[in-house]
Amino acid sequence: MYYETFLDDSSSLVEFTRIYLAIFYTFVAGFYTFRIIYKNRKAPSGVVFPGDKFCSSWWNHMVFKFFRVAIWLICVVRLFLPEFDNYLGMLTILNGWPGVMFGVVLLTAGFILTMFVHFHMASLWRSGIDPAGPIELKTTGLYEYSRNPMFLGVVAAQLGFFLALPSIFSMICFIVGLAAIYRQILVEEEHLAQCFSVKYKEYKQLVPRWL
Repeated sequence: MYYETFLDDSSSLVEFTRIYLAIFYTFVAGFYTFRIIYKNRKAPSGVVFPGDKFCSSWWNHMVFKFFRVAIWLICVVRLFLPEFDNYLGMLTILNGWPGVMFGVVLLTAGFILTMFVHFHMASLWRSGIDPAGPIELKTTGLYEYSRNPMFLGVVAAQLGFFLALPSIFSMICFIVGLAAIYRQILVEEEHLAQCFSVKYKEYKQLVPRWL
């Protein structure tokens, strides 16, 4: 009896995350698309700057673009084709309470943090390195505690995705995403050091890269 109840609970959990992840990533895709279109209209030079082709920043952007599309597509496909999970390398030992639900919460919290920072930066927000900016060094709000609060939110969301859908696929997404974020941070730190020199050096000494 207990075993049957456990199976029912596990099945319900899988179905919940299947639906939630498909809706979540569809919303995220729509949100980012709308925001970038909206901000591009407000900024004459645009807000997305991948950098010169094949440079470090360009590769980081391509990695994120590829995995964003892949994650959204897979989450939607598995909603209609549950058997597609067989191709993701599911880690069944991790696919249960409370890990999966913690993953859902962490995924959602990471996205909320990212959006909070996004709106807090307002007109200063850019994706990548703007050759003409930034016009000021952001050091207030969450930037008083972390030099990269937005990336912190992205990392939390990626870890949450792995826990919510424990699989070889989501593990690869997390590892590659973490490496791309770290590489992008180094590129952006170098750019900020060139733009603000002494001010950025002082800021680095006061505020940690992560937390």
